Amino acid sequence: MSLFSKLQQRAAEGRPIRVGLIGAGKFGSMYLAQIPNTPGVHLMGIADLSPDAARANLRRVGWPAERVAARSLDAALKDGNTHIGEDWRALVSHPAIDVVIECTGHPIAAVEHCLAAFGQRKHVVNVTVEADAFCGPLLARRAAEAGVIYSLAFGDQPALICDLVDWARCCGFPVVAAGRGHKWLPHYSQSTPDTVWQHWGLNAEQAARGGLNPKMFNSFLDGSKPSIESSAVSNATGLGVPSDGLRYPPASIEDIPYVTRPIAEGGVLERKGMVEVISSLEADGRAIPYEIRMGVWVTVEGETEYIRNCFEEYKAHTDPSGRYFTLYKRWHLIGLEVGLSVASVALRGEATGVATGWNADVVATAKRDLQAGEMLDGEGGYTVWGKLLPAATSTHIGGLPLGLAQQVKLLRPVKQGQCLSWADVAIDTGTDAYRLRREMEGLFAAPQLRSA
Repeated sequence: MSLFSKLQQRAAEGRPIRVGLIGAGKFGSMYLAQIPNTPGVHLMGIADLSPDAARANLRRVGWPAERVAARSLDAALKDGNTHIGEDWRALVSHPAIDVVIECTGHPIAAVEHCLAAFGQRKHVVNVTVEADAFCGPLLARRAAEAGVIYSLAFGDQPALICDLVDWARCCGFPVVAAGRGHKWLPHYSQSTPDTVWQHWGLNAEQAARGGLNPKMFNSFLDGSKPSIESSAVSNATGLGVPSDGLRYPPASIEDIPYVTRPIAEGGVLERKGMVEVISSLEADGRAIPYEIRMGVWVTVEGETEYIRNCFEEYKAHTDPSGRYFTLYKRWHLIGLEVGLSVASVALRGEATGVATGWNADVVATAKRDLQAGEMLDGEGGYTVWGKLLPAATSTHIGGLPLGLAQQVKLLRPVKQGQCLSWADVAIDTGTDAYRLRREMEGLFAAPQLRSA
């Protein structure tokens, strides 16, 4: 039975999936826009630091006013409406909630939310992939120990890439490479919230009109978010990562199977079975026609002559050798697609992407020369960007995870381009996020170092 049929069945039986949403910003609002059209789902509650902003977003997406009249979570359960409040603990601990969607975008808070939800035997769809990037493998283990599902969010590129990898492997294809697109030039790694719009393609007036957050958009532009998402994909699929960070080869969609081959065969990969990000700009800044900036892709190998002949007979676009073929989605719809994760987790007990090991890490890297006493401002800010590295390399250098590089004081100078280490900063050791990360290093690091 399809997921949609299962949702219809739950609706007919009066047993909807009961959902709690933590964080009703842009991503959360996109999901909210789809719930009225989805049978078998009851958004029982929203927890947000600003309930008024959450209500405003519900109005913005066209949510019926009568559906937010619930006085409490118990009232919401009884009348089928939605309760909005600040108390996320009450939300995750309510016995009727089936699935918690973590949608704050704050990695340290997200870890606390996920762990609390597991403790209450709730499934979690984690939109805050920044948290998954630095401790996803142990979050997945904690969920399994609690007998619940932890999942990446469909609609975000990591889950979509994992889906393509799963398609390839289930069809019997070896995966040569997989990843997403991005607008990239090397100097973007030094971009700050002050320079993001000129690189992004908007002016300040357009950004202000749309209420766009320059720090958030800069986290994409400066390479942090592509590294974070590639780390999540690597840890979920077992695909390797480049030894010294993403290469961002420029390519049109037609050229992806050409560049995502091993170096020995004319491509950019150190070996087969890697994550990578394709740039939509040539090295000189020229825009590439028919690019995959907003999309995802997987490159597979036709190992036998028969399979390569099939590629040719069915007009599959391959590299010049006819051996490598790329399947792609040119777009992703972000929060509009999260309902698939909710249904998969609740009805099939299956994650739409989940870490199975620790292969990759994202290490905070200096955007400029930094001085002792400065405060790091995290992802997308003025001080650091995130560099994708093999987990074994990160462990060897004591790399500081980007997700924990927010409001942290530097103890000594760091040169531009240098990866930061734990020893460079005065870290807050009292958070769940810090403790989980350090525990994960102890559990997973030794095998990684042995395999390096």
